[in-house]
Amino acid sequence: MRAGVSRTEVSDQRAKILGVNSAPPSLLLVVGDEELLAARAVAAAVEAARAAEPGADVREYEGGQLAAGEVAEMLSPSLFGGRRVLVIRSGQDARKDLITALLAYAKNPDPDVTLIVTHLGGAKGKALTDGLKSAGATVVAAAKLKGDRERTAFVRDEFRRNGGRCDEPAAAALLQAVGTDLREIAAACSQLLADTDGKITPAVVARYYKGRAEVSGFAVADAAMIGDVPAALEALRWALHVGVDPVPIADAIADGVRTVARVASAGRGNPYQMASSLGMPAWKIQKAQERARGWSPEGLVDAMRAAAECNAAVKGGGEDRGYALEQAVFAVAEARRSGGSR
Repeated sequence: MRAGVSRTEVSDQRAKILGVNSAPPSLLLVVGDEELLAARAVAAAVEAARAAEPGADVREYEGGQLAAGEVAEMLSPSLFGGRRVLVIRSGQDARKDLITALLAYAKNPDPDVTLIVTHLGGAKGKALTDGLKSAGATVVAAAKLKGDRERTAFVRDEFRRNGGRCDEPAAAALLQAVGTDLREIAAACSQLLADTDGKITPAVVARYYKGRAEVSGFAVADAAMIGDVPAALEALRWALHVGVDPVPIADAIADGVRTVARVASAGRGNPYQMASSLGMPAWKIQKAQERARGWSPEGLVDAMRAAAECNAAVKGGGEDRGYALEQAVFAVAEARRSGGSR
């Protein structure tokens, strides 16, 4: 814990961020398929219950394995009193009789009980989510983050709610170094907070992740998009040598081409003004504008085709995924060179 930020303050910040009040809720519905966000929401509610009563009885069950009779017994008033927390995970798998029992309880919940239900979202088991919402449950969204814009916001919020500071370029640098897995991102944020004064800059990220960022799929894609085949191949071969998975490299190449194509088709403009309409952060638009120089629409079409073929070969379990990535580098660079001369 960094100096100047108390454990109580961090706990309060965490609860507010997750949409859970400091007082334990009677009914909590966590909806979404992002495991980290769902786990945090459940942990915040359990923490709130234990803060209200340290000896709170916490029990966890899987929705598909719990019988209606069991839950009725757990939720009925206790002769010995005391706070209880019942966590039912994967609520979408609950059987009809269990859903009926839970919704009947939700109409008049016990103030000494916190009922937490997690649900992946979607149509399966929707009667449970709709019923709990109608009963006034506190709802926390835990959907997977989509795109760089949401992940950048997540990174900045991770630092801010724990007393640190991180600007957009620094968040982008961290994502490029770490990848898109939310647990790895959160762990990286925690590590940087623990080992620095909390002021996170691109230079700080580069110092901590030097080498890893240099051999990421983004380094391969960036070099290919400007036609620097030797640099792209060197980054690719080193990445494969140190064990980087070919799939995110293929994804990075495809993302690099798509991003340049989207930004180029939008025309010239101020990146900050274009950010909303394109749905991507300004720094990424500015970078794509620079990458777009030398590309023609025909060349970008050829590059997108090459990226798609690479993705199919890499994700389809081709015999030599490294070769498929090398061919994609050559094809993208060639598309830039020949397309620009049309």
